[in-house]
Amino acid sequence: MLNRVTNLLRARPDSLSQLPSGTPVWPSAQIDRPPPDTPSVAARSPRHYRTLWISDIHLGTAGCQARYLLDFLKHNESDTLYLVGDIIDGWQLRKGWYWPQPHNDVVQKLLRKARKGTRVIYVPGNHDSMARQFMGLAFGDIEVADEVIHVTADGRRFLVTHGDLFDGVMQHARWLAYLGDTGYTLILTLNRWFNGLRTRMGYPYWSLSQYIKHKVKNAVSFITAFEKVMTAEARRRHCDGVICGHIHKAEIRTIDGLIYCNDGDWVESLTALAETADGTLELIHWPHCLNETTARTATVMETP
Repeated sequence: MLNRVTNLLRARPDSLSQLPSGTPVWPSAQIDRPPPDTPSVAARSPRHYRTLWISDIHLGTAGCQARYLLDFLKHNESDTLYLVGDIIDGWQLRKGWYWPQPHNDVVQKLLRKARKGTRVIYVPGNHDSMARQFMGLAFGDIEVADEVIHVTADGRRFLVTHGDLFDGVMQHARWLAYLGDTGYTLILTLNRWFNGLRTRMGYPYWSLSQYIKHKVKNAVSFITAFEKVMTAEARRRHCDGVICGHIHKAEIRTIDGLIYCNDGDWVESLTALAETADGTLELIHWPHCLNETTARTATVMETP
C-alpha cells in the first residue's frame, strides 16, 4: 500500500500508464499558485477566437481555480462567449459562504467583456439552476438562456446546453446527485492536500481526482452513457453535434456520426472549447506550470 501511494506521489502527468487508453493527459501544473507573470506572457496580444465556451467554474468553492481562469480570460478574446453552466456553485454556497476576491474578479471580468462588445450567453446548470428563472432576460449585458443552437462559421449546428437536464441521476434521483456532490467535494479536498505534498517533494501537479474517476468503473460507464445521450439529443434536434459541460471531462470526438464536445471545467482540467475563424473546434488547456509562457492548444480531429 505504501509503495502504491509513493508511486502516485511520484507520478508524472505525461506518463500516466495507470489511466485507461484514451484518457486525456494534460501538461503538468502547480496547484493553488498564480499563473506565471513573465514579460513574454504579459506582453503578447490576446488571441482572438470566433467563439469560446467555458463551464463548471464553481465560483464559491475552494476547488475553483479562479486565478488561472482570470489569466485565461485576460489572454483570450472572442466575438461570443458561452458560459455553459455551473458558473456559481449555489449548492456549496448554501452550506457555507466562501467568496474570496479572485472569485469576485472573475464576475467583474465577465461583465466587463460583455460591456466591451463580447456577446456573453449564460446557460445555467444544476449548481446554478436558480438562474433559470431569469431565462430570456439580460443582466449586465449577459444573456440568460436555457439552451442555444450555435451555428459555426462553416455552417454546422450545435446544441449548447449544460447537460444536467439529460442526466438521469439529476432528473430522477436528485438526492443521489447531492450525495455524489458531497463525495466529489471530499475528493477535491484530498486532491489539494495530495498535491500540496507532491509540491513539497518537488513533483509537479497531478490530478488525483481525475485518476480516481477514471479508475472507477461506474464513473467511466456513466461518462460513456452521458456522451451517447447527449449526441442522441443533438440528432433529435437535427443538429450536427452538441456542446456541453457537467461531467468535468473535456472531449471532442465523433459518436455515431455526430460531434460531441465537452468544454471541461475550471476545478480540475482547466480547459475551454474554442471555435476559430473558419469554424474549427479545438480544446484549450491553460498552462499551470510556472515555467510555461504560452498556452498549449490541443486540436482534435473531428473524424471517427
